Amino acid sequence: MAQELILALDQGTTSTRAILFDRAGVSLGEASRPLRQSYPADGWVEHDAEEIYAAAVAVLREVSEASGRSADIAAMGITNQRETVVVWDRATGRPIHPAIVWQDRRTADVCARLKAGGHEPRVTEVTGLLLDPYFSATKIAWILDKVPGARARAEAGELLCGTMDCWVIWRLTGGAVHATDATNASRTLLFDIGAQTWSPEMAALFNVPSAMLPKVLDCVDDYGATRTDILGRAVPIRGVAGDQQAALMGQGCVAPGQMKATYGTGCFMLINTGAERPVSRARLLTTVAARVGGKTTYALEGSIFVAGAAIQWLGEGLGITGGPRAAEALARAAKPDHAVVVVPAFTGLGAPWWDAEARGGIFGLTRDAGLPEIAAATFDACALQSRDLIEAMRADAPSAFGEAAQLRIDGGMSKSAWFSQRLADLTGLSVRRASYQETTALGAAFFAGVGAGLYGSIEEAAEASPAAETLAPTLAEHAREAAYARWLDAVPRVRL
Repeated sequence: MAQELILALDQGTTSTRAILFDRAGVSLGEASRPLRQSYPADGWVEHDAEEIYAAAVAVLREVSEASGRSADIAAMGITNQRETVVVWDRATGRPIHPAIVWQDRRTADVCARLKAGGHEPRVTEVTGLLLDPYFSATKIAWILDKVPGARARAEAGELLCGTMDCWVIWRLTGGAVHATDATNASRTLLFDIGAQTWSPEMAALFNVPSAMLPKVLDCVDDYGATRTDILGRAVPIRGVAGDQQAALMGQGCVAPGQMKATYGTGCFMLINTGAERPVSRARLLTTVAARVGGKTTYALEGSIFVAGAAIQWLGEGLGITGGPRAAEALARAAKPDHAVVVVPAFTGLGAPWWDAEARGGIFGLTRDAGLPEIAAATFDACALQSRDLIEAMRADAPSAFGEAAQLRIDGGMSKSAWFSQRLADLTGLSVRRASYQETTALGAAFFAGVGAGLYGSIEEAAEASPAAETLAPTLAEHAREAAYARWLDAVPRVRL
C-alpha cells in the first residue's frame, strides 16, 4: 500500500547509513558512507560536520532512488551517535569549529575541577549523569572559549549548537527546525531529566548560553520535513532518538524490566525502568529511554569500555591470526576447568568501577595454560563485565528487574552463537539474540512509524521487532559463581 515505508537515517561514529523499512520492520535496501575521524591532539577526536551532512543526503538519496518507491515513504526517523556536538552560525549555517566527538577527552581538566569543587552530586541529581568529558556541555563551552568572538556571538543569539540529530535536522529542513529529542538532550549535562527541560542551573555551571540550545521534542514528534530538492518531495521527519535508546526500541524493550546490550567495540547495556527514575548507587547513568506523548520512560545505562576490542587484541596483541572466528575456535579448544582470568582494562574500567587508571591483566596462569585458555578468558571477560552491570542494575532498580529478566543482545559479538551461550551461562540470564543487527536504525524507524500513524503505539511498533533466538543458561550454578568470584578477585588487582 502507498505511504507505508519508513526511511531511517543512522548517523554513527564511523559511518552514516540509511535504511528503508516496510511496516513489518523488513529492510528493503540500505546505503552507507564511511566517516573520517581526525585526531588533532592527544585525546582529541573530531568530525567534519559538513561531511556528515553531505553523507546523510547522499545515503538518503541512494536508498530512496534504488528502491523505486520514494513516493511510498510515509516518514523519516533519525538516530545518531550521542554526545558529539557542533556549533554553527545561525545566519550562514556554517560550523565555526569541527564537531567534537563523544570519545574526545580534551575537557577532562574542566570536569576534574568541577568534581574537586564538589559539584558532581548536584549534577547527577539534576541530569542523571556523571561529570565526564564524554558528555556534551564541556565540549560546547570549550568551542565558545577557543574560537575568537564565539562566546559573545552565542550570548547574542547568533550561534546555535546541537548533537548530530539536531545538526542534520536543521540542515535537512533548510534551517526551519532547530530541535533535538529528549534522549539526546539527556546526554548533554544540560537537561533536567525530572523536569524534562533545559536546566538554567546546569547551563550556568557549564557556561553554555541557553540561547544556543534547541527545542526539546518527544521521540515521536513533528520535526518538520526535508527540503524538496533532497528526495524530490518533502518527507516528514517524525521520529528521533540517540543510538542506544533507538536500539532499545528496535529490540522491542518498551516495558519496565526489559533490557538490551549492544556488543561492538565496547558494550552499552540499558534496562527500561518505566516511569521510575532510579538513583544509582553503583554509578550507573540514569537516562531518558524515550519520551512519547509527553510521557517519559527512564533507563539505567552501563558501559563496558572494551568488548569486541578485546577480541581484536587477541589478533593484534597476541598474534592469533584469522580474525574473530579463529579466536573463537581457539577459545572453544580451551581446557574446560581452566582458571585463567583476563581483565581487558586497556583504557580503564567502565561501570560500575569507573576507574580510568586501571590497566589490563592476566591472572591464574599455570604451566598447562596457553593461548586457548587466554582466548577463552578474553571472551569470558565480556560476559563477566556484563554481569557486573546486571548486578548493579539489579541493586539499583529491583522493581524493574523481575525474576524472568532476559537480556536482548545485538552487535558484532552477538553473531556468535557460542559467545551468546557463554553470555547466558556466565550471567545466569536468558539471552535473546537478534536475527537482524541494524536495530538502531530499526528503532528510529519504529518511532517515525508511530509518528506517521503506521503504528498505533510504540507497543504495537515493538511487535515488528526482528525474530530472535533465545538461549537459556546451561552452566551449573556453582561453576558460574566460581567464575564470577575469580573475576571479582582479579578486578581489584588491575586498579592502580
